[in-house]
Amino acid sequence: MPASVASIPAELHRLALRVFGALPRPVRRLLVRLVAPSYSVGAICVIERADGRILLVRQTYRSNWGLPGGLLKRREAPADAVRREVAEEVGLDIELVGEPAVVVESDLQRVDVVYRARPAVGADPDGLQAGSAEIESWTWFAPEQLPELQPETASALMALARLGRTGMYPAPTLGGERD
Repeated sequence: MPASVASIPAELHRLALRVFGALPRPVRRLLVRLVAPSYSVGAICVIERADGRILLVRQTYRSNWGLPGGLLKRREAPADAVRREVAEEVGLDIELVGEPAVVVESDLQRVDVVYRARPAVGADPDGLQAGSAEIESWTWFAPEQLPELQPETASALMALARLGRTGMYPAPTLGGERD
């Protein structure tokens, strides 16, 4: 094929990009939203107490254990969403630790922003109270004694581990073993 014929698609692409760039910003955003895939975005967190145990919740509509968190509201920052969700679900104020990991589940069209957290100064990690009908129960688990987890919880824990963002406290030394 001659070079001039092969370059027609590239020229058309460049022209389309120039036309797109000349459109008003609101129109460009609308066009992107119309052709881009739609994903739900959630924020979840691994809350670790000083003894190394992590908080898992059991939701009324799921059978396995999961992390506290939920979907972002429109224009809500993920960090604000995860703090709000934890407060709503178990009544605990938290402090986020470090940068989050991001898990993209393209088949499910879901993005989870995964934070590490610890109870905020002055918060009582043993005085949790469900503030949401979706939470059936909660328990602090030792990392080596985790129950059967929801798939997104397992993915979140693996994402943090891959980034080296686990274990914010030194391992406790209770008789030489963790309990």
